[in-house]
Amino acid sequence: MALSFMPGLGNKTIQQLIQRFTTPALLFAACEKGGKQVEGIRSNILSSLTRPASFRQQAEALLQRLHSGGATALCPEDPEYPNLLKEIADPPAVIYVQGNIELLQSSCVAMVGSRAATAYGKRTAFTLAQRIAESGLTVVSGLALGVDGEAHNGALSVQGNTIGVLGCGLDVVYPRLHSKLFDKIRKKGLLLTEYPLGTRPDGFRFPARNRIIAGISRGVVVVEAAKKSGSLITAGMALDEGREVFAVPGQIDSFKSSGSHWLLQQGAKLVQSAEDIFVELGGEGLASVGVEQNGLSDVVLDPDAEKLLNMLDVYPTSRNELIAGSGLKAAKVTELLLLLELEGLIEMLPGDEIRRLN
Repeated sequence: MALSFMPGLGNKTIQQLIQRFTTPALLFAACEKGGKQVEGIRSNILSSLTRPASFRQQAEALLQRLHSGGATALCPEDPEYPNLLKEIADPPAVIYVQGNIELLQSSCVAMVGSRAATAYGKRTAFTLAQRIAESGLTVVSGLALGVDGEAHNGALSVQGNTIGVLGCGLDVVYPRLHSKLFDKIRKKGLLLTEYPLGTRPDGFRFPARNRIIAGISRGVVVVEAAKKSGSLITAGMALDEGREVFAVPGQIDSFKSSGSHWLLQQGAKLVQSAEDIFVELGGEGLASVGVEQNGLSDVVLDPDAEKLLNMLDVYPTSRNELIAGSGLKAAKVTELLLLLELEGLIEMLPGDEIRRLN
């Protein structure tokens, strides 16, 4: 931790120094003994390394604050530090965690996508996350608005496991709209960051955060993303680290899915259901969940309601089209639509349009 606070020392430099000197203590001792000359270490960095006391005090004070709030710090030498994260090109020298620390050793699947997600993107992220969490896998995302939030909520809705990777300190709730979700993950999942307490969510921290999302996961699912987006950066990082990359298709004319479609053109695995993810991960999760059931399996409908439902698709249809196509009276169609909505089989949209959910 003291090393991570020193100006001019990034994760890669710290990693190289530890490999060379074995431990931070031996590094400090060598620098103090060598004075102003230690081979391979620049003079501006050496000045901090020869006077580590203030940085150690800062680290001790932070560790006390973390422990008092039920959090802790881990470095790559700790057995709890995620094994997959150690393998990436730029593993964090220190990570700060709060919650169920055992999740760091679980099998994880990341889910990323647009902050300004469509209703389709939000629904897809939520239901996919539910399915993944039910299988026993841990859902990882970045606690952002849109797809990230829906992924976390989907996992939590089935009492599943989820990890929120932050671009700020553990004591900084960002975005503020996710304060309740933040608390839920802290109590029922795990919060993880490489930034010490008090670190603000500056924009440049989020691309760095994305490498951790990809790094701790076996695969990354892109639900809805534009061509130029942070989600594609995360997918690129996942590919660089040898992780599986999945993409959920959207409407061909939706710019919010243009990035997802580009990934599919580049060879990303097409996701139509969670089972597509499980198969690519060697079958993990399939035995736990079994074959996906159709939404009608537990619902008994009368013939008119079933006829109306069969006329609907995931793409919206107007109420007038349903009345004309079904041959039913307007009042009857309204009654049946209310029934189908209460059963969770359809969604009523603005403009008096309806679409099927199952």
